Amino acid sequence: MVFMRVVVQRVLSANVAASEGRYSAIGPGLLVLLGIAPDDDDMDIGWMIRKIAALRIFNDSSGKMNLSLQETNGEVMVVSQFTLYADTSRGNRPGFSGSASFDHARLIYDCFVRKLEQKLEKPVKTGWYGADMQVSLVNDGPVTLIIDSPQTL
Repeated sequence: MVFMRVVVQRVLSANVAASEGRYSAIGPGLLVLLGIAPDDDDMDIGWMIRKIAALRIFNDSSGKMNLSLQETNGEVMVVSQFTLYADTSRGNRPGFSGSASFDHARLIYDCFVRKLEQKLEKPVKTGWYGADMQVSLVNDGPVTLIIDSPQTL
């Protein structure tokens, strides 16, 4: 069974661009690539949001990773990323049957962003669900984490 998966990158800056001149950017904070599985629900969303907000991956005054996003007031960008469920075990073309359907994933993605904004008490920047996007970032550290929601919540 597959559950919600994120790649969290601590960034100095990140931006996403798409067709028709759409553009979104953040300064220091987190870029969150969000993969949604077929069975993801409010419990997965809640667990992942609490985890992201509380991760102590920002440097304190001693240079030790000891501060959370909430403590640093960093910015956040969330980009949907169904390719996090790529199955490359056979052949050379990845399969994506482990990712949620387009419609289900869109509902979960929208809910995830809204609830993250509520948790952080500020706007969260996003890409555009289902769009072909170009994402750029300056990874800070580099710090990159892959997090799956627990199989039992």
